[in-house]
Amino acid sequence: MVAPAPAAGDARQELQQLVGKINGQLQAGKHTEADLAGELQEFDVLLAEHKAEKTDDVAQILLMKAMLYVEVLNNPAKGAELIRQLKADFPDTKQGQDADKMLTALARQEEAAKSRAALAVGKPFPDFAETDLGGQPLSLGAYKGKLVLVDFWATWCGPCVGELPNVLAAYKKYHDQGFEIVGISLDQDEAKLTSFLKEQGITWAQYFDGKGWDNKLAVKYGIQSIPATFLLDGDGTIVAQDLRGGALDAELARRLAKK
Repeated sequence: MVAPAPAAGDARQELQQLVGKINGQLQAGKHTEADLAGELQEFDVLLAEHKAEKTDDVAQILLMKAMLYVEVLNNPAKGAELIRQLKADFPDTKQGQDADKMLTALARQEEAAKSRAALAVGKPFPDFAETDLGGQPLSLGAYKGKLVLVDFWATWCGPCVGELPNVLAAYKKYHDQGFEIVGISLDQDEAKLTSFLKEQGITWAQYFDGKGWDNKLAVKYGIQSIPATFLLDGDGTIVAQDLRGGALDAELARRLAKK
């Protein structure tokens, strides 16, 4: 049986129909602004049709257009422009009242992307001067001349814990040859982290501030997913990123063999 068409003027159902069309385009591999030009115009048609209605349902139309620019079209500047329009045009809706939070989050994502992009192979990893979990000074400069793995991780991160046996094995095998690890934990529970480190036999330095994704160093370096690892040479230059499984062992063996 064919479902009846939505009633004319129903903003929520009209938006659902439009989102369905967009999903179909994306599944067909059409991801550019030119590919979705018709659908983008339909957002404007819907907004014009419902311009007298300052409701959450209509505000959602503008929000979905903004998110399309941010999440699919990789145009956060246009997305931010539409969110500012959302705040101005629909100030009394939930979406309008959340606009400032969304703009702050977008700005932070853009800044993180810039910071993360700077951490490319061949570039120096910017140093820091903090205190480790045991209260001792912690900086990368203290490891000059060593191969250092900077490891952003957390006990609650399944892939991080899954990779841990490889990291432990590499540390045991190569530590005496000049391999060091600096862990940067995105945990929030210090007692749980300390217990986990003891249980797993992890003895290398850890930076922890209990702020989760707002971890000071994670924010500084634009880390938005974990595990995230950076292998540094003796001068602090990034020589590899996100080595998994046997790749870490192979890279360490190759580099330490040169010494």
